[in-house]
Amino acid sequence: MDLLIWIIIFSILGGLLSVIIASSFLLLPTNTRQHAVPHLVSFAIGALLGASFLGLLPHAIEHEFVVDPHTIGLTLLIGLLSFFLLEKMVLWRHCHSHHGHENIPELGDDHHHHHQEDPKKAAGALILIGDAIHNFVDGVLIAAAFLTDVHLGIVTALAIAAHEIPQELGDFVILLHSGYSRRKALYFNMLSSLATVVGAVAAYFLLADMQHILPYILVVAASSFIYIAVADLIPGLHSKVKPSETFQQISLIAAGVVFIYLAHSTLH
Repeated sequence: MDLLIWIIIFSILGGLLSVIIASSFLLLPTNTRQHAVPHLVSFAIGALLGASFLGLLPHAIEHEFVVDPHTIGLTLLIGLLSFFLLEKMVLWRHCHSHHGHENIPELGDDHHHHHQEDPKKAAGALILIGDAIHNFVDGVLIAAAFLTDVHLGIVTALAIAAHEIPQELGDFVILLHSGYSRRKALYFNMLSSLATVVGAVAAYFLLADMQHILPYILVVAASSFIYIAVADLIPGLHSKVKPSETFQQISLIAAGVVFIYLAHSTLH
C-alpha cells in the first residue's frame, strides 16, 4: 500500500474515529461514563509511555541518519519544557485538563444548552481552535513516524487514538456547557479532528526530502506523549487513593504498555 494512504488512514484513526467513539460514550448513562473514563485514561497513560520509550525514542536513536545521543536528550528536554510553556499560553491546556473523570453532566434536551451566556460560547470556540492546532500537530507526528517506519507509524497512531478518546469526551462536555447542542458539538469536533489529516498530509510532502530531521521530530513526539502522560493524565489519578483503585490504575497502565509492546513486536 502506498505510504501516503497508510498515513491518511491512520491519521483518520487518530482523529476522526476517536471523536466518533468519544461521542458514543455520551449515549451511556452518567454513572457508566464516570466509571469507564478513568479506566480509559489509565490505559492511555500506558499507551503513551509505551509508544515513547519502546517505539519513538529507540527509533530516533537508531535512525539511519546518525544522531548524537546527547542531542537527542537535549531535544527531549527542550520538548518537555516547550509543552509546559504551551500550556501556560493556553494553547494546549484545554486538550488534556478535562478528561471527564468526574461530574460529567446528564445530557438534556439540545435546546437547554442554547441559553448559556456569551463568555461560555467564546470559551467553546477557543477550545475548538486549540483542538484543531493540537490535532494538526498529531498529524505531523503520525506522518513523521510513518516516514521513519510503517510499524512505528501504526504504533504512534494507536497511542494517539488511545489518549484522544477520553480527551474528546471531556471536550464534548465543555462544548455542551458552552451552549452548543449535541449535534453542533459533534459536527465541530469532527471538523476540528480533520486537522489531523491536514497535518499528516502536509508533513508527508514537506518531510519527504528532509529525512535528516526525522529523528528530532520523533523525539518531539515522545516528549509530547511523556508530558501529556506525566503532567496532565497521571495527576488526575491521584484522587483515587484506595489500594484497590491504585491496583486497577497500575494494571491498566501496564495493559497500555503491553498493548503497545505487542503491537510493535507483532508488526515487526
